[in-house]
Amino acid sequence: MERYWKVGDLAKLTGLTVRTLRFYDQIGLFSPSGQTDSGHRLYDESDLSRLQQIVSLKELGLSLEEVKSVLNDKQFSPLEIVSLQMSRIKEQIKLQQTLLELLQHVSKSMQGKEPLAVEDFTELLQAMKKSHEKLVVERRTSWEHRLDLLGNFLAAEEEDWKSKED
Repeated sequence: MERYWKVGDLAKLTGLTVRTLRFYDQIGLFSPSGQTDSGHRLYDESDLSRLQQIVSLKELGLSLEEVKSVLNDKQFSPLEIVSLQMSRIKEQIKLQQTLLELLQHVSKSMQGKEPLAVEDFTELLQAMKKSHEKLVVERRTSWEHRLDLLGNFLAAEEEDWKSKED
């Protein structure tokens, strides 16, 4: 027996807002599989799978337009999307684990009133910088990609204008 959820129920189930789900529907990213006789959106289990993929791709840093393109072009299978997300989380955990171990070492030295070596601080600072740089690089790459898309769009619009003028 297939289960269905109305938009409010799906929002509660997933932690997303009704507004977000409606917006996703409005832009054609995530539409319900059905409707009630009174016009309420109805989502089924396959919709949940797509929503999971959307949220995963967003967490990987893709814009909504990029997410839509990836899903519509079937560039990645659901399993590949989950694998990408797992790889990213493992990388983040590794960076954070290294930082935690260094902080614990510094804390233990401080509690024991042992003098800290310059190397202790430099390792800690490097780990903090690496963690921060990873985030900055990901954001910069995402923005560069978005700017490229905008540039392509503007160039296409300019071509349209030129062709209409001729």
